[in-house]
Amino acid sequence: MLKTVSRAEYVELTLLFLIQGAALGMWFVPLSAVLDAHGFHAIKPLAYATSATAAFVSPLIFGAMADRHASPVRVLRGLSIATSIAMTLASTAIRFHAPSWVVLCLIQAHALCSSPTWSISSSIVFSRIDDPRRDFGPIRAMATLGWMAGCWIVSALGADATTAAGYSGAAMWIGVTVFTFFLPEVDSPRVEGSPTLRERLGLDALALLKDPNHRVVFITVALFAIPISGFYPYTPPHLRELGLLHTSAWMTLGQVTEVVSMGMLGRLLLRWRLKWIFAAGLACGVVRFALSAVHGPVWLLAGVLLHGSSYTLVFITAQIYLDQRVDPSWRTRAQALMTLLSSGVGNLSGYLGVGLWFGLCSAGGTGTSWTLFWSGLSLASAVVLGYFLTVYRVSGARPGSAA
Repeated sequence: MLKTVSRAEYVELTLLFLIQGAALGMWFVPLSAVLDAHGFHAIKPLAYATSATAAFVSPLIFGAMADRHASPVRVLRGLSIATSIAMTLASTAIRFHAPSWVVLCLIQAHALCSSPTWSISSSIVFSRIDDPRRDFGPIRAMATLGWMAGCWIVSALGADATTAAGYSGAAMWIGVTVFTFFLPEVDSPRVEGSPTLRERLGLDALALLKDPNHRVVFITVALFAIPISGFYPYTPPHLRELGLLHTSAWMTLGQVTEVVSMGMLGRLLLRWRLKWIFAAGLACGVVRFALSAVHGPVWLLAGVLLHGSSYTLVFITAQIYLDQRVDPSWRTRAQALMTLLSSGVGNLSGYLGVGLWFGLCSAGGTGTSWTLFWSGLSLASAVVLGYFLTVYRVSGARPGSAA
């Protein structure tokens, strides 16, 4: 695992993902309970949608900045301190019961600052490792462990439904800021002439969609993000209905398998074509929702377990695909475009579409038809799998290459 990166560099990069994962988890997971506890239940759907709307704007802009004008490390540093400030202000507004529109605006400001950080951190890691197929999965797994650790810290502080969760997350973002001072600078390519407005906004990254296989991967990830967006909002209430009350703990089963899958991803990438790794991840998504549709505690937990494998084999493989197939000068913009399409287009469509589907499955006053609900998401995942297998074309590459 350390053949292509020194031990010191490996520790450095894993710590970056660990701290950032904790900072993200300490906000996203308890936000729902915090809003409910302070009387902001009505804006909760809009609060979660801010991350999707932010993904339409800031990742490409800051990705273009990191590719052309400033070191990605410096861009990450600025965004981290801005995220900490925005999180502090949003938590304070919630604590003192500010008007709903003020709270929502501050949550949106937080999303605009935090949304680009993931693609920028990923580009920093990719620039530091020689063999992403071997090394990126295990390093990326530390972000998932950090996410879990952040949730445990919030619970240990008794802050699951208090604004202390937000303040703790803000402190963790300060930790990310401080850590960037210990990272070596990653040089941006020299740019001749003055960039156009389109280039400053990162819209030139859309040119990547001209490549047929790039286009299929981007579209597949965006489409698959739609049914996946129903996993976190709707699995916990189903667990509670089945008598599994410690929902946060049960949900971490998916993150456990995510970590295991990331550890195995390097070997898969050296033995399988990328097409079949993508297909395996999409198939896991189909089976995951189908198991949940059985409407039994064992079956639902089995579906939760498959979530980690499905996520890793699709989304993390897509990141590695881009690093292998896109010119390094486009690295950050390519990752940012992936964020826009998955977290922006995919998640926003998912929040709206899956929410509407859940309402239809809960109509009639007899409770939710979980079998119908999860079967619909399984069918949607199957359609995405069919699209990918039909349209993606392997260009004569051998196993272990980026085809």
